[in-house]
Amino acid sequence: MLFQRIPAHPRRLLAEPVSPTRRGLLAGLCACAAAPLLPAGPALAVTAGAARPIHAAFDAAAAAIEPRLVAWRRDIHQHPELGNQEVRTAGLVAAHLKALGLEVREKVAVTGVVATLRGGAGPGPCIALRADMDALPVAEEVDLPYASRARATWDGVEVPVMHACGHDCHTAILMAVAEVLAAQRQALRGSVRFLFQPAEENQPQGEIGGAKRMLAEGAFADPKPDMVFGLHMVSGLPAGVLGYRSGPMQASADEFRITVHGRQTHGARPWAGVDPIVIGAQIVSALQTIQSRQVDVSDPSVLTVGTFQGGTRNNIIPDRAVMTGTLRTYDEQRRSYIQKRVTEIAESVAKGMDGSAEVTWQPNGYPVTVNDPNLTERMLPSLARVAGEGRLRGMQRSMAGEDFSYFSQAAPGLFFNLGATGPGIDPRTAPTNHSPRFRVDDSGLVQGVRALTHLVVDATGSGAA
Repeated sequence: MLFQRIPAHPRRLLAEPVSPTRRGLLAGLCACAAAPLLPAGPALAVTAGAARPIHAAFDAAAAAIEPRLVAWRRDIHQHPELGNQEVRTAGLVAAHLKALGLEVREKVAVTGVVATLRGGAGPGPCIALRADMDALPVAEEVDLPYASRARATWDGVEVPVMHACGHDCHTAILMAVAEVLAAQRQALRGSVRFLFQPAEENQPQGEIGGAKRMLAEGAFADPKPDMVFGLHMVSGLPAGVLGYRSGPMQASADEFRITVHGRQTHGARPWAGVDPIVIGAQIVSALQTIQSRQVDVSDPSVLTVGTFQGGTRNNIIPDRAVMTGTLRTYDEQRRSYIQKRVTEIAESVAKGMDGSAEVTWQPNGYPVTVNDPNLTERMLPSLARVAGEGRLRGMQRSMAGEDFSYFSQAAPGLFFNLGATGPGIDPRTAPTNHSPRFRVDDSGLVQGVRALTHLVVDATGSGAA
């Protein structure tokens, strides 16, 4: 799903290394042999510095909680839930946060959970941390003792359900982060907002959900976070390796629907009707000229028609055909322009062939996910410290979409990747996110806990003399 950037001149970063856990060290040794030429970029050079005691304390706490972290992740993996159906997962999260003494709001954006931890070491910024909880309508094909056999209803159809994108890991990691931070709250400045979000994979029929709805229902209120961090598991990196990119990281994502109206007739008498399938085929071909002939190809965008449905019999020309697809861009002007051109081309092609077309853009599209350059620059030493020597990679822009983009529009954001692929497997050929064979090596999860806790400590200035 994601491919990593290969910079011409790797930069050097100042970092404060902390002794890794034994398991993390073993993962690092194995990952060196498995590190691919592609899609992972080269490791960034790191200059060592001195660590503060608070970092070591949080790393020890992360190592101690690792067995429970893995158990949470496997439990959630075995009981996946689709978007806005995460009742069991949200209940598990809310009970855990309440037991930690946090201020907890439930049922935010249907099943979301928002909690606040107030530090006891004085004033400081409010840091938001986000984890998405929903699974996908995918049938798991990985032979695991905790593999999913769940089924649910999605858009009126019964489907298999699987955590095929690592959201089970994100949820378990943030649960562990909450416990580690809560145990050290007297050493923390400012406050931490935990966002356990439903429906990142979007909702059918254009329903607004996920991050956008959480914001509308006050997830960033009282106080408004000063910055927001999030992570995502990816198969393109070895387990425990961290990846980042400054600026635009993931594309906008929009869904469209084109309904072509013709006139039904017998398949042996096409001249007596108007064939919407032929019109639709011409529309599909014409849409491909937008990217190839109408926009600057040095800036990537993707327009894909993913479904084409029409007709019920081989000898009947139907009265309509329906197509759906997706648009991915990195520029808001490009996004608006292509949306306009899709509508104009579909309508004009259909009209020129004696039919008509209706184009609908769903209102639940995602904007570009942008990592704030200043915040990224500021927090890179934290990621370098956690990653360790040779385990921080630059990332290429991805055409995948993420609704973390809404949070990073509301506050400066940093969204980074955490490797999921275990030793002995080439990340270049490992099954990707959204595959029924997507598999996470649990040895890398503790790196997610370390990364988020170090970001909080450094962003709030906690533990400094």
